[in-house]
Amino acid sequence: MNLYEQLPYWLMKDGLVAQYPSLDENLEVDVAVMGAGISAALTAWHLKEAGLSIAVFDRRHVGLGSTAASTAFLQYEIDTPLTELTKLVGEQNAVRAYQLCRESIYTIENLCATLKPHFDFHIVPSLQYATYQTHVAKLRAEYELRKKHGFVIDWLDPKDIQSKFNFDAPAAVFSKDGGEVDAYLLTHALFKDLVKHGHRVFNNTQVQDIEYNHGVTLTMKNGVKVKAKKLVIACGYESLKYIPKKIADINSTYALVSEPLSKEYFWHKNSLVWETAVPYQYFRVVSENRILIGGCDDPYHHPHIAPNIIAGKTNQLVAAFRKRMPHIPLKADFSWAGAFASTKDGLPYIGSIPERPNTYFALGFGGNGITFSVIAAEIIRDLILNKKNNNTHLFEFNR
Repeated sequence: MNLYEQLPYWLMKDGLVAQYPSLDENLEVDVAVMGAGISAALTAWHLKEAGLSIAVFDRRHVGLGSTAASTAFLQYEIDTPLTELTKLVGEQNAVRAYQLCRESIYTIENLCATLKPHFDFHIVPSLQYATYQTHVAKLRAEYELRKKHGFVIDWLDPKDIQSKFNFDAPAAVFSKDGGEVDAYLLTHALFKDLVKHGHRVFNNTQVQDIEYNHGVTLTMKNGVKVKAKKLVIACGYESLKYIPKKIADINSTYALVSEPLSKEYFWHKNSLVWETAVPYQYFRVVSENRILIGGCDDPYHHPHIAPNIIAGKTNQLVAAFRKRMPHIPLKADFSWAGAFASTKDGLPYIGSIPERPNTYFALGFGGNGITFSVIAAEIIRDLILNKKNNNTHLFEFNR
């Protein structure tokens, strides 16, 4: 499965940060991790911190799946509004899911501070604006529910929005809890720390077969075997082939990064900005004084998305941004398309299924893939250690 088309900004900016070998000998570890993106890296790092021996395998190079194409918005708001999620899973569970996502932002901040070398991470606020006047009532209900449960947010009227962000919208909710990170560099930093402490990471190592007998035995495409007490599958959208029922729809999403701009064109605190329309457009400031814009999702995903389709979507994103921010002379510099998964309630799937004994899934789908990955890493660590985790039920496969 092609997880993106063309060359994402992060890959062009950062290049191949580190090289890892392919596996050419049999191996035995406590936990094998399939996948080497941000979800796998966070899970492997948490398991390493718990004192387990870890080996990570990817059929590509580290970080070159969906992670390289991530737009790396760190928000506690998930794609399903809190008011809607409450109807689906109950108010207590919905609020807890939102709280966990908020906590994950600060977990990533603390984690980035411990890793060397330092790389892009910033706590930045977020703004969700009502796309149309007809959306204001629902956005107000969302604001009231979040305020009720202690989220630090402000209600902005059109005058406030124009004053702080220099564009027109009928209303908006402003939250101090948000962040941004270079997910590709973070993945490499986590694996660098893993290897430093004696664990193994392998590129170009494809799992051909999995046997479930006294633990898990992985047979690689070259015939080499890996025996592990536990297996974590963190291959993103490609993990779905190991699950016997449909749990997500795969869509296409599009993004671009602009040419560098003068700082005079940026808005209040370089906030993450997104809208209430579905699918929504979003934008933020990234390194080198560039603007990232994403959206224009399609409800399907082809193995190959033609360059002319990406070019058309890029033009749509630029036109929509210029309509909202006509004073900013934005020009696209990099553009790409990626796979994007959605679930019935907007929540990830984390944990195990009866059909795959001794195996755990870290499936952080949706617009909160990175914060979901932090939650998955903590839950899977506790499940493997047989420790109680009060949040497991929120993300179970049988919910």
